[in-house]
Amino acid sequence: MERREFIRLFGSTTVLWPLAARAQQPAMPVLGFLGTGSPEVYATRLRVFHEGLKEAGYVQGQNIAIEYRWTQGQNGLLPKLAAELVQLRVAVIVAGSGTLGATAAKAATTTIPIVFGVAVDPVEAGLVASLNRPGGNLTGVTNLNVEIGPKRVELLHTLLPTATVLAVLVDPTSVALANDFTHSVQAAAGAFGLQLHVLNASTDRDFDSVFAALMQSHANALIIGPSPFFAVRSEQLGVLTARYKVPAIGSWPEFAAAGGLLSYGTDETEYYRLVGIYAGRILKGEKPAELPVQQSTKVELIINLKTAKALGITVPLSLLGRADEVIE
Repeated sequence: MERREFIRLFGSTTVLWPLAARAQQPAMPVLGFLGTGSPEVYATRLRVFHEGLKEAGYVQGQNIAIEYRWTQGQNGLLPKLAAELVQLRVAVIVAGSGTLGATAAKAATTTIPIVFGVAVDPVEAGLVASLNRPGGNLTGVTNLNVEIGPKRVELLHTLLPTATVLAVLVDPTSVALANDFTHSVQAAAGAFGLQLHVLNASTDRDFDSVFAALMQSHANALIIGPSPFFAVRSEQLGVLTARYKVPAIGSWPEFAAAGGLLSYGTDETEYYRLVGIYAGRILKGEKPAELPVQQSTKVELIINLKTAKALGITVPLSLLGRADEVIE
């Protein structure tokens, strides 16, 4: 199926099905999907999410309907959109927008099951009572994008062994995510004897000042922290780092594809498939309180060799051999 056709079918705010089909399936359950960004940005995630639903026995338009709500990058809309899904009395809410989305969904309902996808510890974030027995109306999947922060420092140190100053970019509105990631990167930078500058961005207007501060700090490289805000701007950030000639590592393949030096993060084809499977299992009657929080453990490394050459960086053969993809 072509990308544009997929988005048309699965990415609209509300999917409308012919009246005849509705009449034939009056009891079709409705799932609510709460996402940051847009269906275009989430195209790959949506595809594998639907694959997960299918593994659990659900196909959109055949035995399930889906109501989508997108923030279009305005995360302040999450509480309002979550409330809309609650008012529709959907059977399950999928908070596919990180901790902010999961928190907004949790605040909106204590009865409708919620499946989240987050990078932070959901116990520390107050989403569940424990990983093995969540205990409430939430469960879901975590990824390694915070835990592999030190690995990102190591990768940059391998490529830039003489570097002395690194910068990390975080979104301060995602408080838990920004704090956890900064702490993990700070410890790793200290172990390599590197100085670390913390930069903040939560709006598009912030990027100009971020890159100005990056130049003034004489940072040798940039680590872009995991955040839904940055995720939907991966291509933009890739272009900016290439324009400013900044060696940078991000979390998403789109970042490297757009000109970023490296991406190293959770393989979202596994991550969102697991979210889809859990949503399907709950639709079948399983209780989120009894479904352990899963962890997506697969990560992928992508190296933009074209960018490395433009920056005058020699990528060791050992690192190229470890890459899941090399862009030339």
